[in-house]
Amino acid sequence: MKEYIIGVDGGNTKTDYFLFDIAGNFIDFYRGGTCSHEGLHDSFAGSYRVMNEVFTNLFQRNKITIEQIKTAVFGLAGVDTPFQKAKLEEVVQMLGFTQFKVVNDSFLGIKAGTTNGYGVCSINGTGTSSGGIDLDGKNLQVGGIGAIVGDEAGGSWIARQAIRVVYDACYRFGQQTLLTEIVMKELGVNDKYYLMEAISSNLTQRKVNLTTLTIAVFECANKKDKVALQILKSMADNLARSAGGCVVNLNFPEEVEIVLAGSVWVKGSCPVLIEEFTKKIEQYTNKKCKIITLNVPPATGAIVWALELATGKFPNYETRKLISGNVEKELGRIEHHE
Repeated sequence: MKEYIIGVDGGNTKTDYFLFDIAGNFIDFYRGGTCSHEGLHDSFAGSYRVMNEVFTNLFQRNKITIEQIKTAVFGLAGVDTPFQKAKLEEVVQMLGFTQFKVVNDSFLGIKAGTTNGYGVCSINGTGTSSGGIDLDGKNLQVGGIGAIVGDEAGGSWIARQAIRVVYDACYRFGQQTLLTEIVMKELGVNDKYYLMEAISSNLTQRKVNLTTLTIAVFECANKKDKVALQILKSMADNLARSAGGCVVNLNFPEEVEIVLAGSVWVKGSCPVLIEEFTKKIEQYTNKKCKIITLNVPPATGAIVWALELATGKFPNYETRKLISGNVEKELGRIEHHE
């Protein structure tokens, strides 16, 4: 009986399901909507409902059964607490899987981007979180549930900071900044008298293009705007504290690989962000940190990890490259059609 592995990368808007064989060869792929209990009206029951439908169709069209799935890794948004992890593990068991891992999607970058399968991944996209896997295979997540645990990073946070510093410049003795004109234009006002009303109505109705403001912060920082630079430095410090928390609370060698994943890390155009992050995390952890910007899809990590579980060893570079190449090809194909 031929055996297979499953890798799932589940976000808040879409979920990618990959089927490979245990030699690391691509078999099939499906992209669906969110399977996150946080984004479905029927919570954890919804996660089961959505994934059961996908796997039923995926297995039928490939003429295989759940018994042929040797291992599976589910990297999912919304796995932030032990309770959530336990509930989603119940869901995966109900689906019929026997050997599997359910983890926060922040851990996938470690398996996708590190040399030996251990290290830390700092997610800096729309939101933020950090995950670490150490030499002993122990996992730790720091952050991921909001500002109350230090999640002061990500595109949404940057955009709101841009608005905040402009309001400060107008009314609260803040420094003048190149961001003022950009923010006022985005909010549709040319008189600061109407600024607070515009902030209130636009944010409530979600009319503000947060991506535009995020990009503006990077562009103004590249023009040496002190306020924009301070936003990036503050974010770098917050990210370093969270990723550094993974480092010091887990077992790592003297040099630790730190994978940077997410749109803000990958597409951010100002070098100050990574420079400041590197300086701060080494300062906080007292370790040499090798910074790696993830250049393969995080879903690669789910498949690599599933293969590691199936074979008992971390796949070699050639196998990981084969997997990432197939993942990129499939994601590129479907995103082109979308």
